[in-house]
Amino acid sequence: MSMIFQRICATLLLAALLGAAPMAEAQVSDQQSAIAATDAAAAETAAGTPALVELGNQVNPTASAVHEEALFDALGTNQPIVGRISIPDENAANLIKPANRGWAGTNSGLLEWVTIGFIVLTLLALVGFFLFRGRIRIEKGFSGVKITRFTGLERFAHWLMAVSFILLALTGLNLVIGRSVILPLIGENAFGAMTSGGKVIHNYVGWAFMIGMALAFVLWVGRNIPKKKDLEWLRQFGGLFQKGVHPPAGKFNAGQKIIFWSVVLGGSALAFTGVMLLFPSNTADASQWQTFQLVHGFAAAIMTAIIIVHIYIGTIGMEGAFDAMGSGEVDLNWAKEHHPDWVEEKQAKGTAPSSAPPSSRPPPTSRAASTPAE
Repeated sequence: MSMIFQRICATLLLAALLGAAPMAEAQVSDQQSAIAATDAAAAETAAGTPALVELGNQVNPTASAVHEEALFDALGTNQPIVGRISIPDENAANLIKPANRGWAGTNSGLLEWVTIGFIVLTLLALVGFFLFRGRIRIEKGFSGVKITRFTGLERFAHWLMAVSFILLALTGLNLVIGRSVILPLIGENAFGAMTSGGKVIHNYVGWAFMIGMALAFVLWVGRNIPKKKDLEWLRQFGGLFQKGVHPPAGKFNAGQKIIFWSVVLGGSALAFTGVMLLFPSNTADASQWQTFQLVHGFAAAIMTAIIIVHIYIGTIGMEGAFDAMGSGEVDLNWAKEHHPDWVEEKQAKGTAPSSAPPSSRPPPTSRAASTPAE
C-alpha cells in the first residue's frame, strides 16, 4: 500500500516539474516583448512620433508622452504642436500654433491702436472745424417753403443702415478695445454679460445692415456716379471753409458721393468678411479666418471715422440738413445753397416752386443789425 502511495506522489511531482518549465519560458518571452516594445516607443518618441506601448493586453499611456526637450525644440519653430485626438476634427489636435503669434500681436496691438487713432483724430478734427467755422447756417435764412428731398422708402433704407451700423460699431468696438478700456471700469461680471449680449446683437444686426445697404445702393447708385462738376466741388471743398461759396451740386454733392461709395465698398468688405467669420467651418481654413478678421477690423475702423463725419454734418454741423432724413423735406433756400443744380432740375419739372412766396419768413437778422443806432 505504501509503495502505491509513493508512486502516485512521484508521478504528481514529475508532472508539476514538466508544466512549470513552459510557464517560465512564457514569462521570460513576455518580459522580453515588453522591453522591446518600450525601446521601440522610446525611439519613436525621440523622433517626434507619438506611440502606444502594448504590455501584453494593456496599453501604457505614458509611453507616447512628449519629452520636455522635444517640446521646447518644437516651440522654437513655426510648426504647430500637435496632440493626439480620437475625434474627426483634426484642428482639435493643435495645442500651440506659433504662427498665430503674429496675428495675435496685430489683433491686440496694431488694430486696437488704429481704431482708437481713427476715432480720436476724427473727433479732434471735427472739434477744430467747429471752433473755426461754427455751424454752417442758411445764409438767406429759412424761406418757409419746403421741397421734397427723400421719399419714405429712401429714408427707411437710410435709417435701417444708420441704426444697424451704430449698433454694430458699438458692439464691435467693445470687442476691439473693451478688454483694455471698459473692463477695468465696470468689472468682469458686467463686462462679460455686456460682451456676451453684444456678440449676439452684432451677429444678427449685421443682416439688417446688409439689407439696408443693398436697398440704398439700388435707390441711389444712379445719382452717385462721379461727374466733371464734382471736381469743382472738391476744388472749393464744398464751400465748407468759406462763407458765400456754393459750388455746383446735383442731388448728391461730391462729398456725399464719397460717403456713398465708402459705405458701399467698405460695407461690402464688412459684410463679406463678417459672413465668413459667422460660418468659419464651411468657408475657409484658420489662416484665412485670421485674414478676414483683420480686414473686418481695419475696414470697420475706417468706416466708423467716415460715418462720424457724416453724422456731424447731418446734425449740428449744418443748419437744416437733418430735415432731409428727418421729415424728408428741406427748406428751399437750403436746397438752393447746397444743391443748386438739383433744385433747378426739379423746378424745370414743375415739382418745386421757383421762389419763396412774399409771405415767407424773412431770413433771421442779428440783434446788432436790428437795433437802431444810438
